[in-house]
Amino acid sequence: MTLPTHVTLVEVGPRDGLQNEKLPVSTAHKAQMVALLQAAGLKEIEVTSFVSPKWVPQMADNLAVMAAIQRLPGVRYSVLTPNMQGLQAALPTHPDEIVVFAAASEAFSQKNINCSIAESIERFAPVVAAAHAAGIKVRGALSCAVGCPYQGEVSPDEVERVARLMKAIGVDHLGIADTIGVGTPKKIQAAMERALKHYPLDQVSGHFHDTYGQALTNIYACLEIGVHTFDASVAGLGGCPYAKGATGNVATEDVVFLLNGLGIETGIDIDKLVDAGLFISDALGRQPVSRVGRALLAKRAG
Repeated sequence: MTLPTHVTLVEVGPRDGLQNEKLPVSTAHKAQMVALLQAAGLKEIEVTSFVSPKWVPQMADNLAVMAAIQRLPGVRYSVLTPNMQGLQAALPTHPDEIVVFAAASEAFSQKNINCSIAESIERFAPVVAAAHAAGIKVRGALSCAVGCPYQGEVSPDEVERVARLMKAIGVDHLGIADTIGVGTPKKIQAAMERALKHYPLDQVSGHFHDTYGQALTNIYACLEIGVHTFDASVAGLGGCPYAKGATGNVATEDVVFLLNGLGIETGIDIDKLVDAGLFISDALGRQPVSRVGRALLAKRAG
C-alpha cells in the first residue's frame, strides 16, 4: 500500500464552520480569519455562502466579506451558491469556485431543502451551466453519504445514484460528506469507490464530521485508496443544524498533525494554523475544539 505523497486541504471554517454560530461574527473577524488561514499555507478556502439571510443570518454579510478579504495569488476562494439567485449575487465577487449540495438520502433532501434529490439536481443544472459560462469551477457536496438522521443507513447504491446525476449536469468535483459523523472506514471506502466510478481520483474529496470520533480514521481509510483531498475546519468549527447531536467538521489542525506524522506534504504551517484557530475561537469566546490545537497551545504556555 502506497499512500499519497501530497494532500490538499480545503478549509471550510469561514463558511461551514461559522454558518450555524448563534452570535454574529463581524465581517472584520471573518476577513482576518481568512488572512490567517492563507498565511498558514491554505490554498483552498471556502469563504462564505450566498443564501437567504432568513435561513443563514451568519452569512448575511457575504458581499462585504468577499470585498474585505485580501486575495493572494495561488489561493482559490469558493462560495456556496445553492440556486441561481445565489449564483447571480456571487458572480460580481469573482469566486474561483462555487459549491452546490445534494443529499444521498431522500429523507434528508426533503427535510433540508424541501425537495427530492431529483428535483435538487434539476435546480442545480442551470447554476452549473451559468457558472461554467462565467469560467467558474463547480464543486458538488454529497451529504449524508453513509448515514442520515432521518432514514438511518445510506447505501453505496444511493451514493452512486447521486454521483451519476451530479456528473450528468457537469459538476466538476464531488465531495463525499459524512454529515452526521457515523461513518467507519469500510463504509467510507465503499461510498468513495462508488463516487470514483464517475469521477477521477483528483476530483473526489472527503468531508468528515467527528461526532463519533472517527473522522481521522476515515481520512486514513481514504488515503489507503488514493483519495488526497479533504475538507477540514480550523478549530473544529461547525456542525449540522438538521442533524441533532452532529459535532463539528474534523479540525484542520488534527488532520495536518496526522499527515505530518505520515510524511505527507500539505504546505501548511501547523503553528500558524493553530494561531488562526485561536484567533477565531477567541472571537467566539471559547476554546478550540481541535485536540492538536489545544495540545500545542498548552505546550506553548508551558
